[in-house]
Amino acid sequence: MKPALILVTLSALSLTEAHSAESAVHNWARIEEPLVVPAEKTPKLGTGDFSISVWARADATDHVTGDLLSQYDSTKRRGFHLTLKSNPGVTSSVANWRHLQFGVDDDKPSAWRDCGRPGKALFAFAMATHEGALYAGTCEPDAGAMGRVYRYAGGETWIDCGRLDGSNSVTALATYEGALYAGTGKYRVAGSHLPESPNTQLGGRVFRYEGGTKWVDCGQLPETEAVGGLVVFQGRLFASSLYKPAGFFRYEGGTKWSRLSDAIGPDYKTGELGPKRVVALTVHEGLLYATSYDGGRVYRFDGKTWTDCGQVGDSSNTQTYAFTSYEGTLHVATWRSGRVFRFEDVGRWTDIGRLGGELEVMGMMVHNGRFIAGSLPLAQTYAYDGNGKWSLWQRLDLTPDVEYRRAWTMAEHAGEVFCSTLPSGKIWAARHGRQVSWDHALPSGWHHIAAVKTADRLTLHVDGRQVAESIGFDASGWNLDSEAPLRLATGANGPFNGQLRNLQIHQRVLGEAEIQSQASQPPEK
Repeated sequence: MKPALILVTLSALSLTEAHSAESAVHNWARIEEPLVVPAEKTPKLGTGDFSISVWARADATDHVTGDLLSQYDSTKRRGFHLTLKSNPGVTSSVANWRHLQFGVDDDKPSAWRDCGRPGKALFAFAMATHEGALYAGTCEPDAGAMGRVYRYAGGETWIDCGRLDGSNSVTALATYEGALYAGTGKYRVAGSHLPESPNTQLGGRVFRYEGGTKWVDCGQLPETEAVGGLVVFQGRLFASSLYKPAGFFRYEGGTKWSRLSDAIGPDYKTGELGPKRVVALTVHEGLLYATSYDGGRVYRFDGKTWTDCGQVGDSSNTQTYAFTSYEGTLHVATWRSGRVFRFEDVGRWTDIGRLGGELEVMGMMVHNGRFIAGSLPLAQTYAYDGNGKWSLWQRLDLTPDVEYRRAWTMAEHAGEVFCSTLPSGKIWAARHGRQVSWDHALPSGWHHIAAVKTADRLTLHVDGRQVAESIGFDASGWNLDSEAPLRLATGANGPFNGQLRNLQIHQRVLGEAEIQSQASQPPEK
């Protein structure tokens, strides 16, 4: 007997415009927001096979995409998600951009594995996954060395992608118009309580990668010795300055950059203007947000003017470091309280807890449903347990006789999360549960997406073609039954911010011919 189709068919679901959705079948109410189905009305997936099929469209780049479908119990760390994932604002880089992911978990974290040291890195300042490969931009401060970009080749092997401008660091990476861009800088190593670099070459330039070891110079940021962050906003590439003088810049093509602002403000309380640095950059709900090293504040840019979003926590926080979106809400990392804060509104931040006894929170992201973050001074990784509590996952850098060790930045690649460390220079990888990813930017327009889970593999299919597979694990005993609701177009990774049609969940494996047949029938316009 052929297994029945288990929930769900949507004639149309739109989340860009909250009131444009049509009624769902199976006696569901009119959809005017992401749909939440109570657990008692959802299929029980247990340890069995299942498949997801859906048509999806997400064109708005300033509304970061999230979960197409999820059912995840954050207390038991059990469930699944299908998401279109972007990770801007992971310290200085856009770590991932529109990468399709499918993951399952039954509270199965791995240990972190040593992925080696790129070149002579003190640490990887920047990491990003681009066109199927993981790239790391390094700080190499020794005499005769310079910052470079390396591509991960598996195991502990990194391939040198060539020289940029000779400064000691590649500080930022981002994908823009289908190409990988890198920002450079002279990192002041003394800021990590280590001997200063003898390499005095200034950076502050941006380069575009042409493959192999070839880089094209895209120009110098005016009066800038180190790029602080890169991000794409309103279809343009923006950059910031790591050190004073404060600077915020837009790429105009060729080698030209325009300076947009030296002053950030007015201050939402005092109205005072001043030259405040904006450093790490992200996009969230159609706006650009920036951390600052001139006070523990966050600033917001709408394309014309800046708004001061207020002091994050109390005055003990003098710097903000990184962003991530969790459950659709923006979160920011801090120094020197070692805490993470959730943005509620201008001037309103909620403390969601301290990472052990650490002083600084650095790279953060949501990986397969779990909110994770790295820290200083012990270079530890933590996972958020909810209700203001964080649990230690693993310490990554054990270098003796130094004051600071940092878990600096993160990126997702090939179903794992990667984290760079200072001062060992090593990069580490781990997974929570099992996740498969297609590490290419999903183009705009309608696409058919299918995800299949069996006892020993996960697969992803785009427009009828298998694009990714995760094999070699035994999930036969993983119980995915959950008391959590089934959430359509939202989840731990936030709202999908797009359109979904003809969403189906099957409690069996969809064959290749079936997937291709569904992919050949695009939704009506």
